[in-house]
Amino acid sequence: MAQDQGSDTQGDKTSFRLPDPALVTRTMADVAERGQRIVTDFLKRQAEDGPAPGPDPLNIGNAFIEMTSRLMANPARLMQAQIGFWQDYLTLWQNTARRMMGEPVTPVIEEAKTDRRFKDDAWRENEVFDFIRQSYLLSARFFTNVVQGTEGLDPKAAQKVDFYTRQFVDAMSPSNFLLTNPEVLRRTAETGGENLLKGLSNLISDLERGKGQLRIRMTDEQAFKVGGNIAVTPGKVVFRTELMELIQYSPATEQVLKRPLMIIPPWINKFYILDLRPKNSFIRWAVEQGHTVFVLSWVNPDEKLAEKGFDDYMRDGVYAALDAIEKATGEKHVNAIGYCLGGTLLSCTLAHMAARKDTRIKSATFFTTMVDFEEAGELGVFIDEEQLQSLEEKMQKRGFLEGAEMATTFNMLRANDLIWSFVVSNYLMGQEPFPFDLLYWNGDSTRMPARMHSFYLRRMYQQNDLVKPGAIELDGVPIDLRKIKLPTYLLATREDHIAPWLSAYRATQIYGGKLRFVLAASGHIAGVVNPPEAGKYSHWINEELPPDPQDWFRGATELAGSWWPDWQRWVTGLDKTMVPARIPGGGELPALGDAPGDYVKVQAKD
Repeated sequence: MAQDQGSDTQGDKTSFRLPDPALVTRTMADVAERGQRIVTDFLKRQAEDGPAPGPDPLNIGNAFIEMTSRLMANPARLMQAQIGFWQDYLTLWQNTARRMMGEPVTPVIEEAKTDRRFKDDAWRENEVFDFIRQSYLLSARFFTNVVQGTEGLDPKAAQKVDFYTRQFVDAMSPSNFLLTNPEVLRRTAETGGENLLKGLSNLISDLERGKGQLRIRMTDEQAFKVGGNIAVTPGKVVFRTELMELIQYSPATEQVLKRPLMIIPPWINKFYILDLRPKNSFIRWAVEQGHTVFVLSWVNPDEKLAEKGFDDYMRDGVYAALDAIEKATGEKHVNAIGYCLGGTLLSCTLAHMAARKDTRIKSATFFTTMVDFEEAGELGVFIDEEQLQSLEEKMQKRGFLEGAEMATTFNMLRANDLIWSFVVSNYLMGQEPFPFDLLYWNGDSTRMPARMHSFYLRRMYQQNDLVKPGAIELDGVPIDLRKIKLPTYLLATREDHIAPWLSAYRATQIYGGKLRFVLAASGHIAGVVNPPEAGKYSHWINEELPPDPQDWFRGATELAGSWWPDWQRWVTGLDKTMVPARIPGGGELPALGDAPGDYVKVQAKD
């Protein structure tokens, strides 16, 4: 334990302490030993993996060079922006001086209400830290305004410059540094620097987890166990292929809806986002509403599955599941849900089935799904020829894309929340991550087969071929999404960084049949996993589906709470027929094991 030093005076509000010398010695010795091992292992892995990609694998340099040339072509505009910045800065200096003399002043600039980096009271109550805060906010506004105001820039280059400028601005926040964060300074004074020693140990541990690359721990990973306290809805694995295990969940009612419910989750992440804990499990809730729920639990692929393609996921995933569900229940027709990439696969499969006159899926629900990738949001920053070639070279060596690499990309879309907040908490404050089921799932990453992932990024994200009739063939069948003419429920989320709702809405102008579009508050995960009992967020409905999504929103009605009951009313309105409850393993398919199965427990680091 740290000891109080004699320099402290009686009655001081803050007790300044020095760390225990023995603790410092032990920590530094441990860091030295582990650090040497990390470096040795990292260099060994680099040698095995071959030379690193070129000097600019993200192809950022060309975008910034183009932006600079455009700025220099209009120096007057740049000068005007600089003058405005210095005028604001001068006002800030004057306000700070007046405040130090006891005068009340109005802030020159304030952060957004959703920005939690400056939540500590000292950022406003202390004149110095208030100056630091506002100075940073003015600089951040200047950088982003200049970048966003550059005229004549290619749209893709403009998006890339804007994205990486914001990454730089976020990284430079004074909240991320010891000497400019009042909360960290206070903690350092209170603990005698033990927070920094603990933070250093946390940093080394995260480098060890990433085998030389930083993998920030966002939650207490020991607090959760798949099948122990998350993914615990009772059920059985009743079917298995190379790519998926099919889970049938045990009924919670004596009578169930005649049509089974088949859920197709994304294989970018694991299915149990829909079955975290009982209080927020969509799967458990659907079972309680009388659905016979089947879920595809995708395998975490390794190099042996490198050549698996999108058509394999359709054939050995969706089609195989439909055949198995009929054997398990005797029911040929199902309602289907697809989430994110799982929804894109469902859409492809429905078009494939339409061409074959296969009508087994009677209704389709899409959670935060894109099929038109023209406006793919900020993920488009990572989709250009140079980056795709670099990514394909990596995947060819291993046969798959590492799950951690994709997780880093997604985290960058919300860097302040998913990167920098943990840098401050774990490394500067020296705190242990809080147990949070959603962040545990977020860190339980999965790999992507090389062939499938390359096809997905090139044909859909880069070329947007999925909305071009016949441009994509799966199992020899040309895909035309316009042939999908069944009842469809489309759910998007308003703050989605992965499948922007404006892009998800485009499907309303593609599919036939009767459509319902619902917009939920919050983001890609929280907007979907929103149980009615939580009383959180809201959702918007509008029976009309005009071509412009903004027109849809202007005419929409906001309703409090979860969208789940709205979906339940919609799906039961299609067919309310009830039958006796079905027990997993009671049909032609025997139970192969308990839910959540084996595939979901395979971790990317294994």
